Amino acid sequence: MEPCEFPDIEQQLAPIFERHGRESSRLLQILLDVQEAFHFIPPEAVTCIAGHLGLPRVSVEGAAGFYSFLSLKPAGEYRILFSDNVTDQMLGNPELMQYFCNKLWLEPGKVSEDNLVSADRTSCTGMCDQGPAALVNGWPLTNLDQDRLDLIAELIRSKEPISRWPPILFEVKDNIRRADVLLGDALEPGVAIKAALERGADATLREMETSGLRGRGGAGFSTARKWSGCRASPGLAHYIVCNADEGEPGTFKDRVLLNSYADLVFEGMTIGAKVMGSAKGFLYLRGEYRYLLERLESILARRRATGLLGRDILGVTGFDFDIEVHLGAGAYICGEESALIESLEGKRGRPRNRPPFPAAHGYFHQPTVVNNVETFACAARIAAQGGKWFAAMGTRQSSGSKILSISGDCARPGIYEYPFGVSVKEILDDCGGEDVYAVQIGGPSGILISWKEFGRCISFEDLPTAGAFTIFKRGRDILQVVRNYAHFFAHESCGFCTPCRVGTQLQKKIVDKMANGNGTSSNLEELKHLGHIMRTMSHCGLGHTAANPVLDMLDKFPGAYEKKLKNLAFEPAFDLDSALETARKISGRDDPWAHLP
Repeated sequence: MEPCEFPDIEQQLAPIFERHGRESSRLLQILLDVQEAFHFIPPEAVTCIAGHLGLPRVSVEGAAGFYSFLSLKPAGEYRILFSDNVTDQMLGNPELMQYFCNKLWLEPGKVSEDNLVSADRTSCTGMCDQGPAALVNGWPLTNLDQDRLDLIAELIRSKEPISRWPPILFEVKDNIRRADVLLGDALEPGVAIKAALERGADATLREMETSGLRGRGGAGFSTARKWSGCRASPGLAHYIVCNADEGEPGTFKDRVLLNSYADLVFEGMTIGAKVMGSAKGFLYLRGEYRYLLERLESILARRRATGLLGRDILGVTGFDFDIEVHLGAGAYICGEESALIESLEGKRGRPRNRPPFPAAHGYFHQPTVVNNVETFACAARIAAQGGKWFAAMGTRQSSGSKILSISGDCARPGIYEYPFGVSVKEILDDCGGEDVYAVQIGGPSGILISWKEFGRCISFEDLPTAGAFTIFKRGRDILQVVRNYAHFFAHESCGFCTPCRVGTQLQKKIVDKMANGNGTSSNLEELKHLGHIMRTMSHCGLGHTAANPVLDMLDKFPGAYEKKLKNLAFEPAFDLDSALETARKISGRDDPWAHLP
């Protein structure tokens, strides 16, 4: 390796390099540490990292540019990112962001002249039950109002380190409103592993099959089949990955599971490791939840100290398994399992072609199981209490319970756990939803239902969901809701395939056009055509589902857009008079002669 041209930077990066070694798979973790140290990724650091890991400079720069929490340009010593989720918008976050920018003389999206602070938007922060929310250098700020923003502005002006800010600013509550089999009585650490060891790996896998457990990430694939496929696949090593990158706007159940039930999740991963013969596991932690990292590391350390992780677990010779936490950096697409694996390997999080599937060809081409946080928690309960016990709950095709993240127009937002088969009406009654007009089930990629469908049930055979349950009362502008979702997908598309890259941008522009009062009936047909192309031709699930809220709106809420249509007979390219508004402001004129007839 050639000597670094920037010795000062190299010296500053030395502790980071020492901590992470020279494995290219550690690239994202190195970049996150560099971002924390310098508040951005300096070009000199990119050169040093490339040399240290033996990678082309373009690979390092490409990875740094892919993740939204990383910045290749100065972003200020304090980087405030206001949540742009629809529930935060409903709570007034856009106005709060503007208030904060006015307070510090900031232009949104740009760093201050003294390079002290910047303010911008980000996608959902996973704090929908306690918004308005934001992040400061990655740390969550909840329940924002003008008083709190005044305090934050003063702390920034005085250059107070974030570690000294009042803890109340960062308070994150679990808000568990209804508990059932997962969130009820605590399971003593080690009980489920002991039960699995007494049964043996084969019998434990049969219990998973008997339980009917299906993946809780939304797709609902059989957990036993996934584990069996990985177990039977040849490879030098088998890996277990817990997908804790719940980026779907409106979902925050994994945050609660990891905060208060992490032992249950790690127990499920360890049982899976015994079944599949895995010695290594990863918890891919969403970047918005980095505040949980220290807590999770301490729980892992305790489990190692008590013989529940590491070598010869619970005294069983050869039962070796350990878990490493890998931090994400703000990329929704990494919730897709193959994109997550690419990110684990230190690359841009782009979905792979499938087949082959990760169970046969995953992390560094080895058999890999990727399951959701809630799925591993269920697996631990099943190992402890049996497959028949679990299968007795729920419905025929959806056994067990489901944890819902409920937010929006309701009196009691938070976490609710129900047996599968619960009706939407019962949920609305429990959470205090009154005069509800619509509910988005499963986040933007899920299903938008109207008040006519509240008799439907949460289950894989009716309304499948990864957990989001967002409520909209009568009077909410559904077109604005769908507009928020269209912007979200356009921003989060990884750009790999044309149907998604172009389709989401076109969809956003057409929805904007309709919301601004310039749409026509031809735009409706164009949206349907775009939706068909994205659903059938996109590379991964993001593109397949990005049109869902738009198409559901067109089908179920015609009143949301019909009153916005400007003309049914022709399609204006744009509103010329509106386009002249900037010129009128500059010239200070707003008289009739400054407008088109």
